[in-house]
Amino acid sequence: MIDFHNHVLPAVDDGSKSLEISLCMLKNAEEQGITNVVNTVHFQHPKVEINEITHKRISDSINKLQDELDNRKINVTLHIGAEVFFLPNLVDLKADPLATFGDGKYMLIEFHIHHIPEIQKQVLFDLKMSGVTPIIAHPERYRQVQENITIAYDWLNAGCLLQVDAGSVLGYLGSGAQLASEAIIKNNWCQILASDAHDSDRRNFCLKDAYEIVTDWVGDNVRSMVFDNPLAVLEGKPISINIDIIPEENPGLWKKLFHRSNNRII
Repeated sequence: MIDFHNHVLPAVDDGSKSLEISLCMLKNAEEQGITNVVNTVHFQHPKVEINEITHKRISDSINKLQDELDNRKINVTLHIGAEVFFLPNLVDLKADPLATFGDGKYMLIEFHIHHIPEIQKQVLFDLKMSGVTPIIAHPERYRQVQENITIAYDWLNAGCLLQVDAGSVLGYLGSGAQLASEAIIKNNWCQILASDAHDSDRRNFCLKDAYEIVTDWVGDNVRSMVFDNPLAVLEGKPISINIDIIPEENPGLWKKLFHRSNNRII
């Protein structure tokens, strides 16, 4: 399996805090059958110092960690990547080798959990028209998507791809994210399933357990989410999607289910 989204490099963002934690995480990944790990460092996010997140720095960190893995016979191959925080400058970043995948063909983009700005529609359109396909990171975790699942469909319809967190499937990131992840995956809207691992404890690699649950939901379609599609992104190859459209009455039903779920928690 390929784990396309995680924060496993030691001491570069809000992920792993030390080499020991990174090695523990990656040993766990190997035990789950993960052979390739794409570190996606936070890029231009308010929680990190922007000037320190450069291609050279992250590349050097990847190489050092890979050497440690090889020396310890941990059979995982690391890849460089970034999770770009949404700002209106995304088109300006397309030439930065850290900000994109597959020789500039794809960009992994995250929003603030509580706010998806209206300008994102134009910015993502411009990015797509410039030759870069946006991949929306963990759409199921955004409050606005949890309240209106058709936002996820709108992204797909505009030419974006969706990446769901394995922790959401397993319920580790709240009932709203779990419910939204199930809806997105069962509607055939998810192209990539990834761990978004941050540490060796609560947010460790958990792709294997999520893979088994998603297999129950969509059968063999899950394979493309952890094998074919992540590989296509790394190689800059196109990904074809077949969007299942939600029936017109379902958005209202979705909102009722979401609020009922919230009421049980409160």
